[in-house]
Amino acid sequence: MITENIEAILKDAGRYVEVKSEIFSLKASNKVAETGSALGTILLLSVVLLLGLLLLSVGAGFWLGTILGEIYYGFFIVAGFYFLVGLVLYLSRGSLIKTPLYNSIINKLTR
Repeated sequence: MITENIEAILKDAGRYVEVKSEIFSLKASNKVAETGSALGTILLLSVVLLLGLLLLSVGAGFWLGTILGEIYYGFFIVAGFYFLVGLVLYLSRGSLIKTPLYNSIINKLTR
């Protein structure tokens, strides 16, 4: 009788461990899927915004060049603007890019 109870308890404990490990696996898969879809969405939106920014930049270059008399002047001004923006982003990359991106990924994984 006692041995039967012990066997039943051990069998139940084994099933419990199996179920817990499967639940953990499913939760991990869900987190990976959520994070992957969020990063995919960000990537797609970034590509669309970059294409729009590229066309806007070309238009601004031609427009400024027409105003200044030489087309290449407009493109130099637009390139200089992007150089300054890139320099600011590079100098503050930790606080503007790395930390928010890191926090976003951690929030997605732990939520």
